[in-house]
Amino acid sequence: MAKKELTPNKALSLVALVFIAAYFIPFDAPKVAGAVQEAFLMLSDYARQHVILCLVPAMFIAGAITVFLNQQAVMRYLGPDAKRPVAYGVASVSGAILAVCSCTVLPIFKGIYKKGAGLGPAAAFLYSGPAINILAIVLSAKVFGWKLGTARAVGAVVFSIIIGLVMAFVFRKDDAKRAADARLFAAPDEKPPRSLAQTVVYMASMVGILVFANWANSRGGSAVWDAIYGAKWWIAGGFALVLAFTIVRWFNRDERVEWVVATRDFALQILPLLFAGVLVAGFLLGRPGHDALIPSSWIGGLLGGNSLFANFFAALAGALMYFATLTEIPIIQGLLGAGMGQGPALALLLAGPSLSLPSILVISGELGWKKTAVYVALVVVLSTAAGLAFGAAA
Repeated sequence: MAKKELTPNKALSLVALVFIAAYFIPFDAPKVAGAVQEAFLMLSDYARQHVILCLVPAMFIAGAITVFLNQQAVMRYLGPDAKRPVAYGVASVSGAILAVCSCTVLPIFKGIYKKGAGLGPAAAFLYSGPAINILAIVLSAKVFGWKLGTARAVGAVVFSIIIGLVMAFVFRKDDAKRAADARLFAAPDEKPPRSLAQTVVYMASMVGILVFANWANSRGGSAVWDAIYGAKWWIAGGFALVLAFTIVRWFNRDERVEWVVATRDFALQILPLLFAGVLVAGFLLGRPGHDALIPSSWIGGLLGGNSLFANFFAALAGALMYFATLTEIPIIQGLLGAGMGQGPALALLLAGPSLSLPSILVISGELGWKKTAVYVALVVVLSTAAGLAFGAAA
């Protein structure tokens, strides 16, 4: 796929927007100055907590998928013509295994999509990665009660499949064209330089590093989970040793260089949009527990009861806010204490972890704004509907 060039007119429009913002925004006003500081504090937190251990491993996985994974295998299991139970089963299970945040899943999503995955399975994977987090679901049940925890688990699994199926149906013509182009330009079947077992070990070692380096502390929610947390660096280090062995023994110098270059290209595509999105989100909404331009009291005051507006606002706010893994639980716990209804709580739990303003910017760069708008609308509408239904039954 050809890279999208920044045309002179678009560049001029961007410069004009920056000028208008610099000219009219009253940066010397205390409220605005505080929001600017909060934006950079949020960016600092993001860089320290999520780039090195989350995004960097994810980008190396995406680079490996692009360079080394067999395109026909990807299309066989995740392509537009793949059997739906297989394609959506693989997509949802893969997301559950990774259990990453909405930004960390992006490089891997881009990798499998570029390699020939159908839009439907790719979208299911994109939603399931952040939404179907086993520990988050367990803790939700522990903190909020089994009803809300079960509703979150069922909703996340069902939504990942519905979103994928609807995206595939709405954009079936585009998907069919992508599949035809992929088959036309696909390299002929050749004997792979490595066995399937070697490829699995190589990919699994990187996934192991990503998963265990980011293993979260349940803080007493699960003894087994916390035991793994206590040993996570030893486990991640073991996977790193396996990865080093595979790289040295099973890959030649040219292949290693190609992998690094592909990873670099992913970083250049993703990081600028992510950083810009984090700054905007921090400027508007601030970090958890800190106010920025939009006071958190406003948000809390709009989420009471179980009205259509309260559920829609919860889903929409969740789609724009950035939640690091598990941070949605204490945030929603605080909002419930401030009077938020059970329905809006579920809507926020279903929409918040799977989307954020930074991730929306990156998704639009890969899929375009039309597909991105449909994807975001599906997440918000389904989350709103689930919140209404749950709130009415609670």
